[in-house]
Amino acid sequence: MIAGRTDTAGAGHRLRAQLSRGVAAVDRHPSAILLGAQLLALLAYPFFENTPAGRAALGTTGILVLLLALQMVHRTAGGRRVVVAAAIAIPAGAAYLLAVLGGMRWLLPWGMGLEALFYFHAVACLVAYMLADRRATRDELFAAGATFTLLAWAFAYVFATCQMVQPACLSTGIDPNAPHTWTELLFFSFVLLSSTGLGDIVPMSPAAHAIASLEIFVGVMYLALVVSRLIGIAVTQRAR
Repeated sequence: MIAGRTDTAGAGHRLRAQLSRGVAAVDRHPSAILLGAQLLALLAYPFFENTPAGRAALGTTGILVLLLALQMVHRTAGGRRVVVAAAIAIPAGAAYLLAVLGGMRWLLPWGMGLEALFYFHAVACLVAYMLADRRATRDELFAAGATFTLLAWAFAYVFATCQMVQPACLSTGIDPNAPHTWTELLFFSFVLLSSTGLGDIVPMSPAAHAIASLEIFVGVMYLALVVSRLIGIAVTQRAR
């Protein structure tokens, strides 16, 4: 009996130690959690975007994960930025849920626009976090990847809003008037942000052309100013 209790106590102690190490790893690398969640959602969207419940669940989960990551990244700078993010995210999530599950389709452009604003705010917070010092930590390197995905999400929401206001603003050779799915808009956003071309979607309206030009400019400047600075600092640290 004593040996059994000792084995049980040892197993419990090891489990608590593993949980403690896991919590510490999350606390040290919150941007890695955000990047993993964004990439997982990117792979999951094609399988869930055709159902209203699936779209609502993915959108709500993404907002909650992003709020948690922002709170952890900026835990030493006060909660003002997190409060601003929550003030944008709550009405955005409510509008999206009411539009998808409640049938209030007129709220969908407002929800998409607020979500775009929310992601742009998150990008600004993460860029400020990466440029705050002259050291390149491992979490800041993860934050560089997470920020790139957030930019792609933000512009995809902008294109989605533009498509709802101007249904023929984006076109393909197959059916110029067919609305594009979220996966197609996200792919289009990644293609523009990485400056690898236009893909199979072509901007047709002046507003769509302006948004596409702005995203290409932002993608080039992000790689030139933020990512190159982090790489330079990391190389310098290793040389020292």
